[in-house]
Amino acid sequence: MENYFCKVYYEDTDAGGIVYYANYLKYIERARTETLGTVGLFQNKIKDQLNIIFVVRSIFAEYMKPAKLDDILEVTTNFIKLGMVSIVVEQEIFLKKTKIFGAKVKLGIIDLNGKPKKLPSTLRLKLEKLSKKSIKI
Repeated sequence: MENYFCKVYYEDTDAGGIVYYANYLKYIERARTETLGTVGLFQNKIKDQLNIIFVVRSIFAEYMKPAKLDDILEVTTNFIKLGMVSIVVEQEIFLKKTKIFGAKVKLGIIDLNGKPKKLPSTLRLKLEKLSKKSIKI
């Protein structure tokens, strides 16, 4: 299990030094990308070799406490469901072991023309490694 820490920079905040709400979505996007990399899945290669991409179909986000300038955040990513044409991921952001944000993200799998595609078995096998345990990144 790997840990990835994300520092809050000035550009991430509003005039009051509080992280702008949309930036939490950027943090969890980065964490999903890094988590995929831990099992050898890289989105450019998936696109180039399999002609598919992952897109956010829906997201439920809950903001509990604000992060502020210079905070160090930790994002956890758990792949909880692998469907035929979608993947469900739960993600949380922690500040000093306190959960400050949570999200449930449904990813669709589409071809380069935007049509739904079945999750290839080669990807499914690698993603199953992520769905069997909690990955911190």
